[in-house]
Amino acid sequence: MAKAYWISAYRKINDADKLAAYAKLAGPAIAAGGGKFLARGLPAKTYEAGLSERTVLIEFESVAAATAAHDSPAYKAALAALGDGAERDMRIVEGAD
Repeated sequence: MAKAYWISAYRKINDADKLAAYAKLAGPAIAAGGGKFLARGLPAKTYEAGLSERTVLIEFESVAAATAAHDSPAYKAALAALGDGAERDMRIVEGAD
């Protein structure tokens, strides 16, 4: 089974306090779902139409595991804490075998 990657790109941070509250809850919720943070922060370099925005890359054992982590009550609580604190583009992508 192919691994899966949860990719979030932060287009805009509206409220740093809400983002901090989200991060405090989201990290443990993602780890409990089997997620492993591979990268997070601003890009070291951008190319083509790339934007210099905060990006987070998390690895899971499968798409099902990533989806379950996202849909878990613990992660939903993190999303509630974030509210309108950030505008993000989030996706789950299946890894290549």
